[in-house]
Amino acid sequence: MFTDQPLPEEVLRDILTAATLAPSGKNGQPWRFVIVSDEKHRVEMAGAMRKGIAERKADGLMTGSAEHTAEVMEQAPVTIFVFNPGGISPLVHHSIEQTVMETVDTQSIGAAIENMILAAQDLGVGSLWICDIFSAYRQLCTWLGEQGQLVAAVALGYPAEQPPARPRLPLADVVRWVGEP
Repeated sequence: MFTDQPLPEEVLRDILTAATLAPSGKNGQPWRFVIVSDEKHRVEMAGAMRKGIAERKADGLMTGSAEHTAEVMEQAPVTIFVFNPGGISPLVHHSIEQTVMETVDTQSIGAAIENMILAAQDLGVGSLWICDIFSAYRQLCTWLGEQGQLVAAVALGYPAEQPPARPRLPLADVVRWVGEP
């Protein structure tokens, strides 16, 4: 969770600049950032998220940790939604060509998000990479009024806690050598 201390605009600009310096397939820079930072819109955003979660539950679908994520998004001083402006909603059928192009774009956007998170860390800002947006995809896209594919969100703020590092699998479980090392 985060403190209620606001992020100065220059800190947020430094974090966003780091995102835009990420490598991207064919230098396409397939990202657009939509920032929610004032209390009124944070409450509306969390409401859109909760509405989507409720609809998924009513349809008998899993929502995982999305309810907790909605709380974090409402509490965080800043939430940045990351869009692929040329992308298509994951709720719509994709051709093989579209799937390949969006895979490249999603990899590029992942690099931008990682740059954002690393820059935030360097500036003493906490972050949460949010994929639970898919539990309220339609509701968030409608509320934001943005075109393109919503890929993820990142909550930012000064940390109110210092949780320990999450456990990681050992290399032996995730690496396979082809040939001799």
